[in-house]
Amino acid sequence: MLRRLLPTTKLVARRWKSGASPVAAYAAEDVVKSDHCDVIDGGPVGPYRLRRPLKLPKDHRGVEVIQDPLYNKGMAFDYGERDRLGLRGLMPPCVSTLEEQCMKTMVHLRGLPDDLSKHMFLVDLHDRNETLFHRVVVRHVGELAPLIYTPTVGQACLEFGNIFRRPRGMYFSANDVGHMNAMVQNWPMRDVRVVVVTDGSRILGLGDLGANGMGIPIGKLALYCAAGGIAPHRVLPVVVDVGTNNDALRDDPFYLGLRQARLTGAAYDDVLDEFVAAVRHRWPKCLIQFEDFESAVAQPLLDRFRDDVLCFNDDIQGTGATVLAGSLACLRQTGKPPSALTDQRVVVAGAGSAGVGVATALKDGMVSMGLSEEEAASKFYLFDVDGLVAKEGMDPAAYDALVKEVRVFADSFDAPGVRGDSLKAVIEATKPTMLIGLSTVGGLFTEDIVKTFHDGVKPDRPIVMPLSNPTASAECSAADAIAWTDGAAVFASGSPFPPVEHGGKTYQTSQCNNMFVFPGVGLGATVAECTVVSDNMLHAAAEACANSVSDDEMARGQVFPDVARIRDVSLNVAVAVIESALKDGYVRSKPILDGADVRTFVQSKSYFPAYVPIVQAPLGDV
Repeated sequence: MLRRLLPTTKLVARRWKSGASPVAAYAAEDVVKSDHCDVIDGGPVGPYRLRRPLKLPKDHRGVEVIQDPLYNKGMAFDYGERDRLGLRGLMPPCVSTLEEQCMKTMVHLRGLPDDLSKHMFLVDLHDRNETLFHRVVVRHVGELAPLIYTPTVGQACLEFGNIFRRPRGMYFSANDVGHMNAMVQNWPMRDVRVVVVTDGSRILGLGDLGANGMGIPIGKLALYCAAGGIAPHRVLPVVVDVGTNNDALRDDPFYLGLRQARLTGAAYDDVLDEFVAAVRHRWPKCLIQFEDFESAVAQPLLDRFRDDVLCFNDDIQGTGATVLAGSLACLRQTGKPPSALTDQRVVVAGAGSAGVGVATALKDGMVSMGLSEEEAASKFYLFDVDGLVAKEGMDPAAYDALVKEVRVFADSFDAPGVRGDSLKAVIEATKPTMLIGLSTVGGLFTEDIVKTFHDGVKPDRPIVMPLSNPTASAECSAADAIAWTDGAAVFASGSPFPPVEHGGKTYQTSQCNNMFVFPGVGLGATVAECTVVSDNMLHAAAEACANSVSDDEMARGQVFPDVARIRDVSLNVAVAVIESALKDGYVRSKPILDGADVRTFVQSKSYFPAYVPIVQAPLGDV
């Protein structure tokens, strides 16, 4: 790491020689002025001396305090705390402020040479000082979210064994069957509210990465804390390691997971069943988010647990809700009301769990606006690697093997379609109004495809959404979509793209990222102590996200809010989720059931990263 930090030292030196102080430059940023610790002290967080103290575990004192990232403040421990906690002499005499630490962190980070180095720097900070980590992420979320999650986390997962420093979260494996109820007791936190779990079988668009997929739950939960306001001690990232079918990983001397083929069938189900049961026994109010499970197991897992367990699958339901939110905002961008969703004809390239989840969410949205199930389903054209997924022309055995969620879209179309029809042929024949990519095939939407699609919707504006991650897997870039439609495209992507200059005009791009939805869903579901995550709750989340796009953002061509407003969006989503759950009888929180104002109650339960006084728990205090 020292070698990676050397460029920062040189950068700071150059700035000082040139007369441009990095401290002054950082302090002058608008985001720093609005989020300065002095401003926060005068707001809802309140001044430091009036904040509720945090009690240390009884066995924490001295070195144990500064080695625990939940309690460590680095050089920000004041002299009173240093005496109380046995820290005097264990660190230099200078006392820093959180503001100074934020500045130092960002100056170092911005001097690093590449995104993976920056990701590793943030991982080290996360493992050292959780409050500081989440504070800089909250303040600079637009800059840092791509570093802690997509697209950089994909490269981090590929190199997970090489860059591994220390464990974070829990690892359950096929070798642990029969012991998981005991294993969960090893986690020190007594009130976990959100678990994000993956089996590593389909990490982004990178395939089977086995135990190396742990970077995904860690990154997701960093956003839960920073964007959703869930406290770091209430989250738990998990990998359930059932092996890997990636031969290169099994032969990699630095691979950290089981070196065996993946379990399947009943043996696989037994591992997941025991894991879910163990989590529920230890933390009965916990939300379980399934993340990056391959299509063959993702939907069956969701179907098995969703009616009895507080859980959801972000790739299926979270992506679906996010794309529904983006679609409603896209219609608003084209001057149409939300009800115009029923008039759309949608091509979805990618018939995996994410593609089917998106199509299902949009279909359900159409049904809620008055279409029948059959009418809504007929407006969708799903594509897999072999072309159009259609019952017509498909081998009967292959059709019977489709999961029911895919068969819904293969049965009938509002225009002729045969199994294996090409993407271009279907676009020419059906003239769809929305083109959505979840194929993980980079460049799938060629100039010919996009121009054919645009010609079919004129004079309306084409809605183009290449949603595959990471960036290299995106079906087309923002620049290409804008150029090939001569600026007409309403564009949103899964990975971030910079603004595009075309024809003397600047086009702002929007990232259709699940982080606009899942932190708010998790916050609402856990604060309200919901029993399940229902389709109605997710639909409410989508509408709240779409309604969060301001008029100014619409005027700039956006279809999602500025990432800098993510905490406000998460609050709106959480409130909508709770109100939907209340209506359907899924809420267990007594204050909410007793009539507490939902928005005020959620705000009171939201975590904001700021230092608080730390005290030693009295003897006998548990």
